[in-house]
Amino acid sequence: MSTNFELAASIRKDLGKGATRRLRKEGVVPAVIYGAGSEPVSIGLDHNKLMHSTENEAFFSHILSIDVAGKEEKVIIKALQRHPSRSVLMHADFMRVNMSEKLKVHVPIHFVGEELSEGVKAGGVLTHDLVDVEIQCLPADLPEFIEVDVSGLAVGESLHLTDLTIASGLEIVALLQGADHDLQVVSVQANRASEVETEEVEEEAESGE
Repeated sequence: MSTNFELAASIRKDLGKGATRRLRKEGVVPAVIYGAGSEPVSIGLDHNKLMHSTENEAFFSHILSIDVAGKEEKVIIKALQRHPSRSVLMHADFMRVNMSEKLKVHVPIHFVGEELSEGVKAGGVLTHDLVDVEIQCLPADLPEFIEVDVSGLAVGESLHLTDLTIASGLEIVALLQGADHDLQVVSVQANRASEVETEEVEEEAESGE
């Protein structure tokens, strides 16, 4: 993973609702770091810097580095609360990472070859059934994304989780639960509008005979 995310945080000691509201007015996002056998730590992060980081898709599938009052914490983001109507981050949860223990992270799927898809060229519609996939692996093996090539899909064909090509050391969490969890990832469906148009043309041709 080539992208690095480094954030600086302050420790929050006043945890009341009033203090939280004051922090948000000051441009600080309340957050918590937990896990790895250590006590949770309440922190505050600069809102604009955190917002900027979250605009990068890779932020959600990377090991993040947070400087908490001089102590570096390696974490992944587990939850992010946004304001329902404004572009404001309300709260964030981060989980510490143990580099020797496997973790589970949702990794985005990048679809390639859409313009070359046999089915699309034939008038089909490409449907993305999943936009990410939950991966289990050691932190050092965590991919930034999973690439799925759809160029060979014809109309009526699809790809499932078992069709994905993943690197050694990665496991797809759903498939660990059994074959009945082999979810569909992407498919090419016939364009119903085109079918109707074709049927109408054929009917007009027949009626004109």
